[in-house]
Amino acid sequence: MNERAGTPARDQDLIDVDALISAYYDIEPDPADPLQAVVFGTSGHRGSSFDGAFNEAHIAATTQAIVEYRKAQGYDGPLFIGRDTHGLSAPAERTAIEVLVANDVDVRVDSRGSWTPTPSVSLAILRANGAGTAAGVRQTGSGLADGIVITPSHNPPRDGGFKYNPPTGGPADTDATKVIAARANELLREGWKNIARVPYERAKGSVRGYEYLDQYIDALAAMIDFAAIRKAGVRIGADPMGGASAEYWGAIGERYGLDLTVVNPVVDPKWSFMTLDWDGKIRMDCSSPNAMASLRARMTPGPDGKTPFDVATGNDADSDRHGIVTPDGGLMNPNHYLAVAIEYLFTHRSGWREGTAVGKTLVSSSLIDRVVAGIGKKLIEVPVGFKWFVPGLLTGDVGFGGEESAGGSFLRTDGTVWTTDKDGLIMDLLASEIIAVTGKSPSQLHAEQAERYGDSAYARVDAPATKAQKARLAALSPEDVAASELAGEPITAKLVRAPGNDAPIGGLKVTTESSWFAARPSGTEDVYKIYAESFKGAEHLAEVQEAAKAVVSAALGA
Repeated sequence: MNERAGTPARDQDLIDVDALISAYYDIEPDPADPLQAVVFGTSGHRGSSFDGAFNEAHIAATTQAIVEYRKAQGYDGPLFIGRDTHGLSAPAERTAIEVLVANDVDVRVDSRGSWTPTPSVSLAILRANGAGTAAGVRQTGSGLADGIVITPSHNPPRDGGFKYNPPTGGPADTDATKVIAARANELLREGWKNIARVPYERAKGSVRGYEYLDQYIDALAAMIDFAAIRKAGVRIGADPMGGASAEYWGAIGERYGLDLTVVNPVVDPKWSFMTLDWDGKIRMDCSSPNAMASLRARMTPGPDGKTPFDVATGNDADSDRHGIVTPDGGLMNPNHYLAVAIEYLFTHRSGWREGTAVGKTLVSSSLIDRVVAGIGKKLIEVPVGFKWFVPGLLTGDVGFGGEESAGGSFLRTDGTVWTTDKDGLIMDLLASEIIAVTGKSPSQLHAEQAERYGDSAYARVDAPATKAQKARLAALSPEDVAASELAGEPITAKLVRAPGNDAPIGGLKVTTESSWFAARPSGTEDVYKIYAESFKGAEHLAEVQEAAKAVVSAALGA
């Protein structure tokens, strides 16, 4: 923990945005350097122009690879493109448009020339492909739309990000990203400057505007009980945290007549108004108590003992993550809020089919498992990555998909698809509906769940690992784990494939009656991540974490 974690950023913490953008154009990556190649993780390609990892060459090559991929798949409809507020997002959008127009792609950009939250792009793709109609979302045939979202999510201001969303509206699966990344790197090696482009000033005349903000906000009426929120007079403090939702929150409050205050409407690519995260970096992580320190401070009771808001919410830079602050509980643990949201939705959405299931990633809290069993619903546990929820959300077979990193989306009130990418705005708004309908805060409802199902301690830590060890970890089999107990309890399962869809988890999960851990290799650092939880308290959690390191080390032969 950095000694300045949770304190306001200073001048020395801020990036030079002009230098960042200059590096985007001036630094040419070395195709032979793996650190400067195009690599699609769970949320697209990310990196910094300062490091030669997110530069003009990467975006030109990746866009051309997407053009060729969509052509091979027969996707010839409009391509919706959106960007967040990171300093590298606008230059990357310009480059992408130059390549797309040169390839005669029908490009749709924000009509306001402004930022676009990730869920707004997902919604636009799905609407274009038939979502909300009797026929449902088309996934084959001519005229299919897809999209590009330019964002590194909650990453520091020096980073850029670029991801592809196919006609299903959500993150591309690994079959698609492998093809796109391989072709992009091939183009880098062959000479990316040979890629056809139309100069931006001419190219922008060929793109069409799309009313992302109005379309999204109007459609919210099918998601949230705004009448209940108005009637209850719920006081909302919404902090966009300098991200793409900055212009959305005020419009939502006005459109639906809410008592909603945008507590910080400032957009600054340096994020000079932020408090530092745990490691002393500026990071727009709305699940971090340190990054959310200023919003948490706003919930301090006044002389009358009252807080200014009944709920305060945060979003990351592309608004696909949520943060919930309550007067009685402070910043909620994302796992706790997911469990509350699931129980509320599945007991207050009469338009959802009886067999609709709950989706969770396997590193999310087991409290969710207990809650889902308690309400008599089916649980589908999948590997890390929101892409695994896409098929179920499309068909309505999954009513809610959520992951421990404060990401989630759910169906419309009529049981049809909303977005197939994470949506931080609806998760934030749902907290206000919960307060209005139940008369209790999400924190109070979590306390009630803890009384019924047990109170757990949950954490993620990192452990060192070489590249060879990380590769070995990703390829483990259950037979590689010799241990029979974990922190004093018999092991009940050793998993390398997700129970919900039998997909490889890229690591290992070990469970006992009251605890579990999961180990996954980092894609960017020489460490592996250990997620762990215990329903026996913090001390037992520490034992589980230490036992997890021993189990993994033995399995890796370290």
